[in-house]
Amino acid sequence: MRIAVDAMGGDFAPQNIVAGAADALRSNGKITKLFLVGDTTRVEAELKKLNFSDPRLQVVHASEVIAMDDPPVQSVRRKKDSSMCRAIELVKQGEADAIVSAGNTGALLTAAHLKLRTLAGVERPGLACIIPAPENIFVLMDVGANLEPSPGILVQYAVMGSLYSKQILGYQNPRVGVFSIGTEEMKGNELTLEAYRRIKQTDLNFIGNVDGHDLFSNVADVIVTDAFVGNAVLKACESSLRVMGRWLKDELRKNPLRMLGALLAKGAFKALRRKADPDEYGGAVLLGINGICIKAHGASSAKAVKSAIRIATEFVESHFNDRIVEEIKRSNAKLQQIPIAQPTV
Repeated sequence: MRIAVDAMGGDFAPQNIVAGAADALRSNGKITKLFLVGDTTRVEAELKKLNFSDPRLQVVHASEVIAMDDPPVQSVRRKKDSSMCRAIELVKQGEADAIVSAGNTGALLTAAHLKLRTLAGVERPGLACIIPAPENIFVLMDVGANLEPSPGILVQYAVMGSLYSKQILGYQNPRVGVFSIGTEEMKGNELTLEAYRRIKQTDLNFIGNVDGHDLFSNVADVIVTDAFVGNAVLKACESSLRVMGRWLKDELRKNPLRMLGALLAKGAFKALRRKADPDEYGGAVLLGINGICIKAHGASSAKAVKSAIRIATEFVESHFNDRIVEEIKRSNAKLQQIPIAQPTV
């Protein structure tokens, strides 16, 4: 399989991107070709620092970089020779199977949507991420692609998210829920109420609404919402994790007895850190486009980049997009038989 990596995207590019790509090639024999797209001089300088070479690696020059604070649409239109756009072009031309980028999220979503287009039957692509919980790992979708989806689009997110949970995470019959302000069927706004009604009539394992209290309670393996809510939830989770970590460190350092206890529990703390480490999960996946697109975190470490490339290979290997087309076609056919609910007066 062939992976195109945006070597200049992210806060620590190209250093961390190149190091992560090198690690991915060392550990993954399934990769047949890896393109590092970016400033050739800078990319090759990083490879020289690592003393790394591999016949599967090819550096593709790009003269421009889309900065993290560049306006998405304008930058995609004006910086056609950017590392991000050139990497996506490799997928469009069939030279690569997937694109991995830690760059500007809005620009990546815009460029991928415009250049690769959506899969047959998919109305709008959605950004899906996985979140670890004490008893399961669940898919949250959408976390950044579509601020104002229709109920039908949320149904498609449910289908694609369920397939993600099944094909990649290994859940046999993923439980799907709609994120809302209460678990009762009548709770929510027009979007969630109609999405609830439609998803309920699909073949998915629909469990109803999921509210904030139950987010980490192992009630659902897939939770769908709009990008505004999803992105807010994701960032609130990240922030809460950082705050809890700081509080824990401060409390453990307050006296020698607590420090001794922390030393004895060192193994437990390491295990907890591994479970909550975002670098283990690589990044979010833009589902519904004609290609595999992985959005790594802007501050990705080399480990996170390696994980993002691993995720890309898993999606390519599973022929994931072929399955999306099949499932969306089946779902759309069934939904066409469901009458649209009339608004209450």
